[in-house]
Amino acid sequence: MLHINDLSYRIDGRLLLEGASCAIAPGHKVALVGRNGTGKSTLLKLLTGELQPESGSVSIPRNARIGQVAQEAPGGSDSLISVVLAADKERAALLAEAEQATDPMRIAEIQVRLADIEAHAAPARAAAILAGLGFPEEDQQRPCSDFSGGWRMRVALAAVLFARPDILLLDEPTNYLDLEGTLWLQNFLKTYPATVLIVSHDRDLLNAVPEEILLLEGRKLTLYSGNYDRFERLRREEQAHLAKLRKRQEEERRHMQAFVDRFRYKASKARQAQSRLKMLERLEPVAAIVEQQVMPFHFPAIDKPLDPPLIRIEQGSVGYEPGKPILRNLDIRIDPDDRIALLGSNGNGKSTFAKLIAGKLSLEAGRMTTNKRLSVGYFAQHQVDALDLELTPYDYMAQLMPEATVAERRARLGAYGFGAALADNRIGTLSGGEKARLTLMLATFHGPQILLLDEPTNHLDIDSRAALVTALNDYEGAVILISHDRFLIEACVDRLLLVADRTVKPFDGDLDDYQRLVLERARAARRERREAREGGTTAEAAGTGTAKPSEPALTAQDRRRIAAEIRSKLAPFRRRIEAIEKKMAALQKDVDMLEAKLADPKLYERDSSAANRLVQERADLVRQIKALENEWLEASTELEEQEAALQASC
Repeated sequence: MLHINDLSYRIDGRLLLEGASCAIAPGHKVALVGRNGTGKSTLLKLLTGELQPESGSVSIPRNARIGQVAQEAPGGSDSLISVVLAADKERAALLAEAEQATDPMRIAEIQVRLADIEAHAAPARAAAILAGLGFPEEDQQRPCSDFSGGWRMRVALAAVLFARPDILLLDEPTNYLDLEGTLWLQNFLKTYPATVLIVSHDRDLLNAVPEEILLLEGRKLTLYSGNYDRFERLRREEQAHLAKLRKRQEEERRHMQAFVDRFRYKASKARQAQSRLKMLERLEPVAAIVEQQVMPFHFPAIDKPLDPPLIRIEQGSVGYEPGKPILRNLDIRIDPDDRIALLGSNGNGKSTFAKLIAGKLSLEAGRMTTNKRLSVGYFAQHQVDALDLELTPYDYMAQLMPEATVAERRARLGAYGFGAALADNRIGTLSGGEKARLTLMLATFHGPQILLLDEPTNHLDIDSRAALVTALNDYEGAVILISHDRFLIEACVDRLLLVADRTVKPFDGDLDDYQRLVLERARAARRERREAREGGTTAEAAGTGTAKPSEPALTAQDRRRIAAEIRSKLAPFRRRIEAIEKKMAALQKDVDMLEAKLADPKLYERDSSAANRLVQERADLVRQIKALENEWLEASTELEEQEAALQASC
């Protein structure tokens, strides 16, 4: 059990945590949520001991290993696979000792322990994690220094996942991932066999992985059961309930005060008035609901609407070196009302295509027709990092509006969310979300006909992402998105383009179809790696003259008999899977019934203890379903392996 006990901490005199407490059970997956600046990352540092609390304590089970992504990306000449393997310090130490050990007893102990921790399977496990995060097998042998900072941060994430700590802390783990990497990480974390605490603003991740939501608000911690959507629903109900209680209490207070004021000095009513006065003093106020307002995003109206198409590309090729196109056979049309998302793994050419549309690259071959008056507003993460940290938002606005008055500049800044408190702050003091907001302002200031946004949500909290969705849906021009944020894509996009196989083409399906495609490709890659390993053994046997001689073709009767034998041998595995599915369906019905009861706001007024009991019952059922899901995955994998083995043997 991870215990946070009455924790308090302040930075520069500002109190971030005050008497905060909670308990996280072993093996639970919990998301830590809260507005930007509330102290989520600070809390993680308190858990690891990097910071010391002002008061209170953190209690972690003895010998429990805490793991988090290294703050600095790995570099140097070490290969990616070696960096990941080195993260398992026990395995690395045992292997090093095994090379030097001479005592037979110690050698035996080392080998037993290596077997216990499945050291022999470590290279394959490390390779699978790297592949899931976007590194093909040939890249895994390259040195870290060959890759950019974002890709090396993926290696750091792979290392901590490979180390399998007892308590895994992840702070915005999807910021450096594409949609494919995010989907893989979701599936990895669902079956992670230990405690996970995630700080993230990725709504899809928060719905897919956590069993509980830990809210940091008002310097306190509150634990809610269920995923993020359920947390939001419970919060709305809780806030509505508090608002009713507050209104009722204020009416009661007014009524008692009126009685006191009227009868305080009347002898026959003096005792009753004094009693009401004491009741007023004891009446604890219901906590006010303090909602931080999220400033909306403001995209100016399009300067000059243009006729379609805005861009037409025919048989185009584009790259960075002559004769070496990254993308080819491009046949794309972009119209003023298009809402497009670019899908595809990092490294396949999404950013190259974006630079072509933004006018940063030109076609090597083919034809590209654009309206001469076309303006493209281009936002990319490197632009956020390139802001001059010594300037202020007002300085940038002065550059954009050199002829305007101070009042006009400040009014424009206020529309973008930079009021008096922020407009004159150095950019180096702004949060990541505020820098992203400023960069979006710079990209869209002149009313472009196309908004081209490359990972615009990396530093935005959930409410700011919702504000961005609203602004994009109100925007009258074309939108092209590159994002790992599924919520953003589904809310804003009606056309998907797949960047793969060195070209860009329409994707016929939705994001669910794309997720299935990504997972199927991952399964196919695993099968290929397994077959390659097994094929090597077969080839060796063939080289020594021990390969099986050719056998006569099977008759139809033989094939039917073999198929019947396979079905018979696989029947117990299928029955086990069906039994698990029935249990899951029954438990899900119970969950649905509890959720229907919990959705009734009157429940919280009638009997809050009953509501808490139902919440706990639901949490227990959800944990049972999660356990059954893991059991179902294991059983399905075993069935596939047994089926493949039987077919191979026959």
